[in-house]
Amino acid sequence: MIPIETSGEIMTDNLNESVEVESYLPKRNEEPGWDAAKAQDMAANFDPLNIRPEFYINPYPTYQALLAHSPMHLCPDGAYFATRYTDLVQIYRDTTSFSSDKKKEFLPKYGHSPLYEHHTTSLVFNDPPLHTRVRKLIMGALTPRAIASMEPGLIQLVDDLLDNMAAKRDVDLIEDFSSAIPVEIIGNLLDVPHEEREPLRGWSLAVLGALEAVLTPEQEARGNRAVTEMLDYLGGLVTQRRKNPGDPAVDVLTRLIEGEDGDRLSEIELLQNCIFLLNAGHETTTNLIGNGLYLMLEWPEEMARLKADPDGIDKAIEECLRFESSNQLGNRITTTDVEIGGVKMGPDTRIWLGMGAANRDPEQFPDPDQFDISRRPNRHLAFGGGPHTCAGLSLARLEGKIAISRFLARFPDYKLIGEPERGGRARFRGFLTIPARVC
Repeated sequence: MIPIETSGEIMTDNLNESVEVESYLPKRNEEPGWDAAKAQDMAANFDPLNIRPEFYINPYPTYQALLAHSPMHLCPDGAYFATRYTDLVQIYRDTTSFSSDKKKEFLPKYGHSPLYEHHTTSLVFNDPPLHTRVRKLIMGALTPRAIASMEPGLIQLVDDLLDNMAAKRDVDLIEDFSSAIPVEIIGNLLDVPHEEREPLRGWSLAVLGALEAVLTPEQEARGNRAVTEMLDYLGGLVTQRRKNPGDPAVDVLTRLIEGEDGDRLSEIELLQNCIFLLNAGHETTTNLIGNGLYLMLEWPEEMARLKADPDGIDKAIEECLRFESSNQLGNRITTTDVEIGGVKMGPDTRIWLGMGAANRDPEQFPDPDQFDISRRPNRHLAFGGGPHTCAGLSLARLEGKIAISRFLARFPDYKLIGEPERGGRARFRGFLTIPARVC
């Protein structure tokens, strides 16, 4: 770990207790030092609805134990938790047997609320035909040519942020850098006025935070309030854009409003998928950049390799995505009798997709707990797979590449000046703050 002065305790974001961080399973089952009995017990007792505090800080020992002893793990509530890479690939590809529709799962959780309406209308939690219609419209504005045209503006944005940090010296790598980049990029895609972008990050954190398996009343209230405020704001923005349309080749909002080939979204479909775009494009890219900069400090030999060969940034970004996946968990529900990973399941069986675990599967990635910026091949699942592969993956890669490469070139000797604070969530892995000094 990175040497900084700490008390030895870390506070999780959504737990009212501190935990001692221990490296209780440092080795894999084929290596000396692996405690097989402890790993087996850990796997047998794992419950995603009752996660231990240390999991929020470091989930990988638990993933190791599940991969070794219970890769298709039966949870106490009858759901399964899948960790094996090959099983996740099979599930991603079979959208007929494994549905992304969340109505059955989310109604008991949220009731008839703004959160329920949002998450059951947005692109990511739906099957065709809605998923197909919305994805087609979005992808039409995220062509390779359109993304390439964003690069000069992205470089200028990053350089301006670096200038601001150079003037401050003591900075927060999340607030002052990584979270500021996707807010501007997604704001540009939807043509949100610059002076109206300040609430976007807070709304995003509240809505996505409500996707955790177990909600506190405070999280639920924040999430519902955020959806309501976003709908109110976006309703006004859509009204303005209908009066003054933008270029649908680059303005995603205009493209969604106008539709394609006579197919238009309803008003609620339009607004809810705008919320989805603002949230999905923001949180995961913030985590990619923040996690990447932290990893470079945690693995100084790899950072030195990247400094010596800046052209290796593309492979380095892929390894950041694999090693610390921004999105760690997904979900599916079966529609028929299926068999996956040697386990037979009936219809309406819920399955957790452990992307963070699959990206550390030793059957797919040799020496998976080694951060290796030259790793090839690196077919990770950080962007999901199949028809639900992240629509914005090329844009996210470009943002990560430009942000991290230009940061390292400008501040090669940056260092931590305090304990980073993790987000305290199991589904999205990232930091709330990373205090650092740039020099």
